[in-house]
Amino acid sequence: MEVNMTYKALGRRKESVARVEMSVGSGSITINGRPYESYFLRKTDQIVIKQPLEVTNTLNKFDIISNITGGGLSGQAGALRLGIARGLMIADPAYKDLLRKNGFLTRDPRAKERKKFGLKGARKRFQWTKR
Repeated sequence: MEVNMTYKALGRRKESVARVEMSVGSGSITINGRPYESYFLRKTDQIVIKQPLEVTNTLNKFDIISNITGGGLSGQAGALRLGIARGLMIADPAYKDLLRKNGFLTRDPRAKERKKFGLKGARKRFQWTKR
């Protein structure tokens, strides 16, 4: 790892897009100009974000600045996790096998299914009555 290098990565999940910029520092995580504790109030989302950093033992080695748009909070947390994992892989390619083994480099393909015509939603039908 080089000093004063910034690593940029992109993470996506559902409708959320997270643009991540990582630089060597003290371990602060800023999301849309706010600390991550005030942006993600749920403890589970905070844990999800830190997973790639904990696995690679880099929790206090990188300052992370992220810009997240679209989707809901859990989708945004998933997008940020993927962005952080990709940034770590760029910073040090030795982390790739460890991140891949834990499933942090796989983009979750699940998204909302579109509504079909003649149906109430994507799959739900209108109630059928015989008479």
